[in-house]
Amino acid sequence: MKRFLFSLLVLSLVLLPGKWYLRSDDDFGFGGDTGSGSDTFSNDGDGFGFGGGVSSAPSPQASALSSVKIGGEVSAALLGFTDDFETADKIKQGQLGDVFSGALNFSVSGSAADAVINLNLTPSASPLTIDEAYVRAYFGPVNIEGGIRKLSWGRADSFGPLDVVNPLDYTDLTKISDPMSLKIGLPLAHVSWGIGNFSKLEGVFIPGFQGHRFAMEGRWVPSQITDLQEQGIDLENHYQTDTASLQYAQAGLRFTTTVGSSDFGVQYYYGRLPRPALDIKLDRYFINHDPNDVLSIDYNDYHQIGIDFARVIADFNVRAEAAANITGDLDGDRGDVYNPSVAWSLGFDRDIGGVNVNLQVTENILLFQDKIGKDPMVIDTEDGKDVTATRLTLILSKKLFRDKLEIKAVGLWDMEDKACLIMPTIAWTQNDVSIALSGGIFGGIFGFSDDGELGQYRDNHFVKAVLTYSF
Repeated sequence: MKRFLFSLLVLSLVLLPGKWYLRSDDDFGFGGDTGSGSDTFSNDGDGFGFGGGVSSAPSPQASALSSVKIGGEVSAALLGFTDDFETADKIKQGQLGDVFSGALNFSVSGSAADAVINLNLTPSASPLTIDEAYVRAYFGPVNIEGGIRKLSWGRADSFGPLDVVNPLDYTDLTKISDPMSLKIGLPLAHVSWGIGNFSKLEGVFIPGFQGHRFAMEGRWVPSQITDLQEQGIDLENHYQTDTASLQYAQAGLRFTTTVGSSDFGVQYYYGRLPRPALDIKLDRYFINHDPNDVLSIDYNDYHQIGIDFARVIADFNVRAEAAANITGDLDGDRGDVYNPSVAWSLGFDRDIGGVNVNLQVTENILLFQDKIGKDPMVIDTEDGKDVTATRLTLILSKKLFRDKLEIKAVGLWDMEDKACLIMPTIAWTQNDVSIALSGGIFGGIFGFSDDGELGQYRDNHFVKAVLTYSF
């Protein structure tokens, strides 16, 4: 907490002097509505916005800072898990999560460039972390970006197969309904070239690698990690620690265009699969009987070729993606490399009876699945997996009272695992303040499985109340 308060103090000392150079007609935030930021000051006149005196032109320094925009939000939240209230002893030991959290967003624009810094504030973790920080330069139709960035590729609304640039943070699944909040910003260089009025070519280069982030302790530890920990394996000593080197560099190209009423995209990406691959050799155990010498962990390289499509069909906004993921296990019998796969998604959104319906089906099809586990001395990293992994995502939302009240429900259903997650939310927004009550219920359909992405968290039902002020 001392580190957190110190960070806030330093940040305040940095920001306060710059506030005097913000013109009153500049937005104090990103939404175009001045809101609570209307009390900005101007350097016109003789006293930083006070009337009277002889007017004079703003100084070069004031002009340079006049386009700075500052926004963000501050939230107070209470998070409770239902199994913490089963007994009096559990209630005493229960915790309500991070009561405070926040975000600070800064942007500055010039005639040929702009820059963005977005910060997250979370007292229980690192007090101040960078969500995004990058600079963008304009050279006619060509834009060049560099820094820590989150990119969205593909057209799917929820975790599409083509959105491969940024890994995801799975350490807190109460946020799983918001893909952007789960994304981890990466250091990268991004170039986009506008070709004519309807086409764009993008290129990205990532000089290192970051895999998906998983919890190592607590409620959200995946069962795969728990199983290895129970066998006495220290996983932190097995992960590759030099994935920021050029050995793990990644790159991709994406081209999008519009033909008539249809949007098309095609992309190629070379990178690393964000889930670690386990190399387990049982013959090593028979030599020294140390489980830590049996396992090694690394991230497989792969090539992806993908296409996407979007069009309005009979008032339905239809989106589709398809991708081929080509790994180094073209025979399907290597235990330390994921098999090649084909992935696709199909979705739409439309207002039906005053309710916005957003539905998406995503599926990954494992190739050469019959070759897995052929070597009795090697435990395949995909041992026990089904040929297909299919997820249905349904989002229903309706706004009332001039959009002040929103009722929303998000549902995830993993078909092969017969497991689901339902997340209802009711939120009221008044000017810059909102209050929301939400929950998460892990359950099953046609017989409940306690395996898989969702089923393993069957005891983690939760309720969350959040009060947020945006500025």
